[in-house]
Amino acid sequence: MPSAAALLNTAEPSGGPALRAANLDDLDALVALEEASFVADRITRRSFRNFIGSASALILVAEAAGRPGLLGYAALLFRRGTALARLYSIAVASSAAGQGIGRALLKAAETEAFDRDRILLRLEVREDNDRAIGLYRSEGYRPIGRYLDYYADHMPALRFEKILRGDKPFDTGVPYYEQTTDFTCGSCCLMMAMARDVKGFQLDPVMEIRLWREATTIFMMSGPGGCDPYGLAVTAHEFGLAAEIHVSQVGDLFLDSVRSAEKQKVMVLAQEDFRRRAAEYAIPTIVEPFTLDLLRAHLAKGGTAIVLVSGYHMFAKKVPHWILAHGDDGRHIIVHDPWVADERGESIADAAYLPLPYATFDRMARFGKSVLRAAVFLSPRRS
Repeated sequence: MPSAAALLNTAEPSGGPALRAANLDDLDALVALEEASFVADRITRRSFRNFIGSASALILVAEAAGRPGLLGYAALLFRRGTALARLYSIAVASSAAGQGIGRALLKAAETEAFDRDRILLRLEVREDNDRAIGLYRSEGYRPIGRYLDYYADHMPALRFEKILRGDKPFDTGVPYYEQTTDFTCGSCCLMMAMARDVKGFQLDPVMEIRLWREATTIFMMSGPGGCDPYGLAVTAHEFGLAAEIHVSQVGDLFLDSVRSAEKQKVMVLAQEDFRRRAAEYAIPTIVEPFTLDLLRAHLAKGGTAIVLVSGYHMFAKKVPHWILAHGDDGRHIIVHDPWVADERGESIADAAYLPLPYATFDRMARFGKSVLRAAVFLSPRRS
């Protein structure tokens, strides 16, 4: 589906409704449709005017050639500096019910959001609006929450969300694997890379734990730790991949997140072992923040990269988290996130082949107060 600019004043070839961006000439029709569609919680004329003139909003309208009035509208809001869009409101004229107008507007809204580098579209809907809820579920939206007393008549609202992927399938041949523990994201990323590039490698939970044990910084009674970039690179090398370490700072990593002096001591020793082994294997180590251009060039050669991100951006927890970058479509870095938030109703489809806009990925690829930036570039080893 074309963007809003391309949709202006165009009709469907079949003579059906046309979708376009609203303009100020539509104000009267928008207000009339709003008043006919909703008893309360209406968008005012002033708000419609502000939306039409705002760079952070878009109103799409549906109309039929030669007929007065609007068949429907969808209002989108774009939060600045994020990869999030919100479907603020959607309405269809009663005379157009059952003609697929709502579905067409919803799909157009998804396209517009994706074209603006948004990967998530969220919305709220009245809990008693079975028809709308059925539409959202049929289009792949999943419930993520509930707001009590949300509407003017005290009706709760259900929150829905959909990950946007555009209309172009992307396949690098890297299989997806969901981590089975809270702490094996790094080893799972390494497993996914090796499943494509190491002949005969098999994905299974036993290997997941083995690789984690070989690449982790620490394992003590106080709890398991996470993987270290040097440990991941050494393990990748020992399993037959070529590895290259990119880290923005020298010395020991992740110590500021650990209070126990004893645990810090063990972490320091474990990381020193990884650094020594990386040097023995002559694994290239670049001590500076990797750039997006450098990563894109590596991916263009068919490589993969295990990249450190802040878990806050992925699942709202300020913990270090590893994801696997394995593709580039010209606007997005394509990643596998091994973490599937089952408690939020996510499935593997929500975590595999995620298209992260360049700017969003660049913001995510750092962790902690020290703004640590780390990645392990992987590729098949040349014989």
